[in-house]
Amino acid sequence: MSLSDEASGIAAEVVVHTVLVVDHDRETVSQLRTLLGKFGYEVLIATDGGQAHSLVERRSPDFVILDVDLPGSETGFEVCERLKQARRQTPVLVLTRVDLPRARTLATRVGADGYLLKPAEIARLPEVIPTLAQQLRQRQLAEEQPGENAPPVRFHCRCGKRFKVAHQHRGKTLTCPSCGEPVLVPRSS
Repeated sequence: MSLSDEASGIAAEVVVHTVLVVDHDRETVSQLRTLLGKFGYEVLIATDGGQAHSLVERRSPDFVILDVDLPGSETGFEVCERLKQARRQTPVLVLTRVDLPRARTLATRVGADGYLLKPAEIARLPEVIPTLAQQLRQRQLAEEQPGENAPPVRFHCRCGKRFKVAHQHRGKTLTCPSCGEPVLVPRSS
């Protein structure tokens, strides 16, 4: 499929090769490594937020599976939020024992693309990983192709300078002509 097909709204199939598992439970890690290995995924392991961020920077995994209960100063929710701010194109699946509506809501709010319960739903991972990766790519393509009638994005700099820019500039950085500071164009107005 060509880039023009993708730009016209037909999403190319997303291929996931490398999966980062962020979990400190040895039994879960072993189970995930075995299961994902059977399906041909390269599995990277991090036991806390610091290791996760380091591996994301060094190895750029195609997919992240993340527990919300992590040792150290960062929860899985915080790891997810930082990861999505830095690499919004990387799908993140929360895989946890925490089965609370508030936790699911918070996971969605910080950018998680899916939420499964362990150990019961681990067997679903081989079908869920490619599905979530494809769904995220389709959402991103839809955001990038807002249509001809998309309204301009309105925002302002910290110095007070107001901006009105075309929709295709969302997510890009501009330099404020008043103060010279870089300004990130918001994804929505």
